[in-house]
Amino acid sequence: MESPRARRGRRARPSRRRPLLYAVLAAVAVGGVTAGGTAYVKARAHTGTAAVSSAPSPSARSSAGAGEEASVTEPAEDRDAALGAAMARLAVPPGARVSAAVLAVDSGESAVYGDAAFDTASIVKVDILAALLLQAQDEGRRLTAAERAYAAEMIEDSDNTSATELWHTIGRAAGLDAANKRFGMTQTSGGEGELWGLTQTTAADQLVLLQQVFGAESELSAASRTYVQGLMEAVRADQRWGVSAVAEGNSWALKNGWLARSTTGLWDVNSIGRVTVDGTDCLVAVLSEGAESQAEGIALVEAAAKAAVAVFGDT
Repeated sequence: MESPRARRGRRARPSRRRPLLYAVLAAVAVGGVTAGGTAYVKARAHTGTAAVSSAPSPSARSSAGAGEEASVTEPAEDRDAALGAAMARLAVPPGARVSAAVLAVDSGESAVYGDAAFDTASIVKVDILAALLLQAQDEGRRLTAAERAYAAEMIEDSDNTSATELWHTIGRAAGLDAANKRFGMTQTSGGEGELWGLTQTTAADQLVLLQQVFGAESELSAASRTYVQGLMEAVRADQRWGVSAVAEGNSWALKNGWLARSTTGLWDVNSIGRVTVDGTDCLVAVLSEGAESQAEGIALVEAAAKAAVAVFGDT
């Protein structure tokens, strides 16, 4: 749990490379079980402020007769453009910025708005746990009792001390970056020293991480995925905001992050997770910075999450 007393430092932003959503993940043998394969989203380059939609290309209709020009169906809806339009209607506080990414699980379609890097704050705790589980799989072992206790406190309560313990266990930034390379996350860079909360990431990369946690095709074993999902479904009551605002009584699993920066007094507020709305499962990541208060940041993140999921309202 981030608080104004959380450790802070100068952020170390990675180079602004263009995000790429990787859908083909390397197959690896873990505990005698091979993991990896094709993920939800097809790999595609990201240009401008939004990644290319994963909607399938329209098929060409056969020509009616020889010599006639073949006609094609209308292009599939541009989800990125729709998300961009929805985000443009949000009441973003002056000086603040927000980015969002969403994937409709059944259809495999996705949309991304914004390619800037943000501080993770506590959403990196999901990444830390995923890295820990991957390392344990490689070593052919289960988490220790102490590791499991730290993991539960880190995700369910957002406990910073527990996060720091597991940050050291995975090898800090080097360990996180090594795991993320295998996960297919190319736009995330671990924070310097003890400053795991200043890890840098993009909304598109958080969508890749969510696919690792919730997708059947993953570097993580089924048991590891189930474990992380269970903790994300059990966050304490006062942290059930963010992407869960979309669900309105339906199922959700999430991790939020919030951090008041010492240099500006402005807030980083982020939320990632899975939501189910009217039978449709969506993976959602929303990152923001520059809000004047935590409450203002939460309102912005929840509005952005609703806008993102609404893009797939007809899915």
